[in-house]
Amino acid sequence: MIEKNHIVGKEAQKAYLIGVANRNTPYEKAKEYIEELAFLAETADIRTIRSYIQNLDRPNRATYIGSGKLIEIRTKAEEEGVSVLIFDDELSPMQLRNIEKETNLAVLDRSALILHIFDLHAQTAQARLQVELAQNQYMLPRLTRLWTHLERQRGGTGTRGGAGEKEIETDRRIIRDRIALLKKELEKITRQDEERRKNRGEFVRIALIGYTNVGKSTLMNALTKSDVLVENKLFATLDTTVRKMVIDFTPFLISDTVGFIRKLPHHLVECFKSTLAEAKESDIILHVVDVSHPQFLDQIKVVQDTLKDLKIENKREIIIFNKIDALSADERETLETAWLSKEDAPALFISALKRENIEGFRNMVVDTVRAKHAEKFPNQKLELYS
Repeated sequence: MIEKNHIVGKEAQKAYLIGVANRNTPYEKAKEYIEELAFLAETADIRTIRSYIQNLDRPNRATYIGSGKLIEIRTKAEEEGVSVLIFDDELSPMQLRNIEKETNLAVLDRSALILHIFDLHAQTAQARLQVELAQNQYMLPRLTRLWTHLERQRGGTGTRGGAGEKEIETDRRIIRDRIALLKKELEKITRQDEERRKNRGEFVRIALIGYTNVGKSTLMNALTKSDVLVENKLFATLDTTVRKMVIDFTPFLISDTVGFIRKLPHHLVECFKSTLAEAKESDIILHVVDVSHPQFLDQIKVVQDTLKDLKIENKREIIIFNKIDALSADERETLETAWLSKEDAPALFISALKRENIEGFRNMVVDTVRAKHAEKFPNQKLELYS
């Protein structure tokens, strides 16, 4: 398991952010990714000094970017006191090893950074187990670089099977055993969660989903007066929070799930299937969108594609455009006209923070829940709501 602060330490460190632009990822798109990477670094208390985006047909197999660019970055890092390089894609073990050797700097890829943030924010036993499992799965093929200092001690004897190799094999066995144990523990928790969800079967269930940092927790608090953590950071909330609500004599369950993000490490997608089970078993999905974000349409697509990957489909989905207080009147009118003109695209425009149109949101939730209840429980009389 990667220990907290193992990657970035207790004090904020200076970092460069590095990405690649090509035909598949044009420069403007690569720049958007780097801006999001900067937000991730800030969430991990890493100070971004500058960013580099190199135009390449494809990332260099050995060093991700060109060797000449690496030398330039190493020289500049020495001048500016930078100790960390953060790459916007997942690096192979060979790339990690070669970059560290060439620059003598700490190297993180996007996956390692996200895993570290998840480690910092996990609160429940389930979330901690899921993060530890993902960390071990990520670390297993990358053990070689952790033992290079032992290899240097061999002194060029030409022998094989030195101390480093033996330590690596020992660690691999330990990590594989730990992965197996973590999976068993998570399966047990998953079964317990399934039993708890069965007991909620008489309620209509709503899941709040969306890109990270779009205001889901703020909206949850506005509705339920709960104390879900709200911070202007990515992945401030990891653990699914479920609350029972009654509005206008209409009971239902509402859950706030972990946020989505582009290039989410596949280890985490797999590990957090159980966390997102609330969304999978929900009757209604409220897809919260930060309408003030310049790439909110891309974020909508990322969320919808991830839901498909997780086989969370065929749900009643309503788009909740949040943070409308950040738009001008003309921008808001243009957006509402364009979106609502689409066929079968139910949407609502609110500001959870400013509580703008929250009453309209509550009314929409009640109407949707009542309709779903009548469909799901046709034998229950409507008088239950009156």
